[in-house]
This record gives sequence, structure tokens and C-alpha cells, in this order.
Amino acid sequence: MERRTIGATALAVGAVGLGCMPMNWAYSASRQRGDESVRAVHRALDLGVSLLDTADMYGPFTNELLLGRVLRQRRSDAFVSTKVGLLVGEQHIVANGRPGYVKRACDASLRRLQTDVIDLYQLHRADPEIPVEETWGAMAELVRAGKVRALGLCAVGARSARRPGARLHDATIRQLERVQQVFPVSAVQAELSVWSPEALRTLLPWCVSRGVGFLAAMPLGNGFLTGTLTPGQGFEPEDLRARHPRFTAEMMAANQPIVAALRRIAARHGDGVTAAQVALAWVLAQGRHVVPVPGTKRERWVTQNAGAAGLRLTERDLAEVRALPTAQGSWD
Repeated sequence: MERRTIGATALAVGAVGLGCMPMNWAYSASRQRGDESVRAVHRALDLGVSLLDTADMYGPFTNELLLGRVLRQRRSDAFVSTKVGLLVGEQHIVANGRPGYVKRACDASLRRLQTDVIDLYQLHRADPEIPVEETWGAMAELVRAGKVRALGLCAVGARSARRPGARLHDATIRQLERVQQVFPVSAVQAELSVWSPEALRTLLPWCVSRGVGFLAAMPLGNGFLTGTLTPGQGFEPEDLRARHPRFTAEMMAANQPIVAALRRIAARHGDGVTAAQVALAWVLAQGRHVVPVPGTKRERWVTQNAGAAGLRLTERDLAEVRALPTAQGSWD
């Protein structure tokens, strides 16, 4: 697989990553099977999908434990990215950016992942009670201690909470400017897909101008852009899509033209090319330091997603995507 670099330190990863959250958290619980997920991770590494993206809150903790089962055998094949800064309670999620907590959380992640070092340690969310510089400083100490190789920041992306008139990623860019003064940012993770291209306006240009890698979260639109979901099919109560405005039956039906366009483009590239691969190829086409991180727990989808790294969209394809209607059912 093509290799791409993250950050000024040129950390090399496969062009397509693997988001591990669906294996243990936020999606259909009835379909979560540990052995199947372990096989999916092995398949990813076999195909050169080296970036494994997780977080201590996924589960919580169980996703890191699952990855640890693979890493104890194949650590040299993997680029391990995990996150810190969020605590999961019974009915809520809270931020914790206290320096002491960050250091303890890192040690706990290292134990669960069965590794001596985390390749990319990301701040999941800044704690509003703690200056982000203090949290970032504690993370920088982990780099100096040899427990972490590089640091990243997850975009805030809170559409409903931003100030009137502000752009989606303004708050994240302000945070990035602050932490960059403390220790270099190697990567930013934020949503980027055919139906959520907002990062192209300000956040991705910020990263490009500073040599910062960009991890594209949800590049398949939480599964919608694969064309495998049916409007009105319903979701299990704990599935995040059950509360997402774009996954009501009405909005899924209204956004079908987006999937139809991806299928048309796929058909031009030959038998076996899928809408999902076109969606990932579009993300890959946004820049050499952009790495899509589609989430899945099945070998079949891992294999299909990896195949997108070899798909090159034409100018006609890209123009057709640019002409797509804006997705309906946003968080705004």
C-alpha cells in the first residue's frame, strides 16, 4: 500500500487507516464480536493498513484491550494511535485534562495495548476547567519520557455549541495555535467526507501550511456513503446513528442522490469498484498528508477499504463530487 507521512517528523503510515471504535463502542452492540474484530485487525495489517486508531474511552477500555491481543504479536507492523481526555460515566461523558490524570491514563493505555510506546497520542477533547497548555505540556513530557512518539489533537467539531457566526473549526484552530506554542502538533483528526467537507475550508489548509498530518474521521459518513444502509431500517438504541439527524428515514432518503453519484463514478472505474471506495478515494485526493480512517469490525470491509488506496479519481469524477447537493439533516 502507498505510504503517507504524518507531521514534521515524517511518521509513515499506510494511506488508509483503520478506525477501531465500532469493534467495541458506539455502534450496534449485538454485532460486536471480539474474535471477528481481531481477525479484521490482522487483515488490515496484512494489507498495509498500519494506522490503528483507538481511544481509552472506547468501551471504555475494551477496545485498547482488544488491540493489545494483536499488538503483542505484531507490534512492528502497526502504527498505534490512541486518545486521552474523556471519561465515560453511566449516562454522560466528561473531559479530564489534569496533567496527573493524563500521565496515569497513558500508563494504563500502554498496559492495555501491550506496548512500550504509543506512536500518536491524541487529546480527545480539551478540559474546559484546565488550560489546554497544561494538558498539552503533560503530554509533551510523555514524549520526552519515551512513552509517546508524537502528539495529535481531535477537532472540537461541536456544531451546536459554537458561537453565532463562527465557522465549524474556529475553536479547534484557536486550540491548535495555543498548543503549538508548547510542543509541535503532528496530526489533527476531524470529520472529512463527501457529505461533510467543512474541514476543507479552514482546518485542512491550517494543517497543510504547517506540515501537520490530517486524519479524516468518518470518511464513509458513519456507513451512509457505502450505500449499504436502507432508509428507515432503524438502529439499535446505543448506536450513535439512532440520534444523528442525517439518519432519520426522511433524511436518509433525501440524501440518496449522494450515494447514487458515488455509484455512478464507481461504475466508470470497472466491475468491483464500490461507492465506499470512491468516497475514500475522494478523501485521499485532498492531499498527500491526508489519511482516511474508516471504522469497521469486519475483514470484508477492511479489504474493500484498503483497495481504495489504489483508486485514482479523474478530474471528471472530482468535478461530479463537487457538484453534489449539500447533505440534508446537519447538526446545525
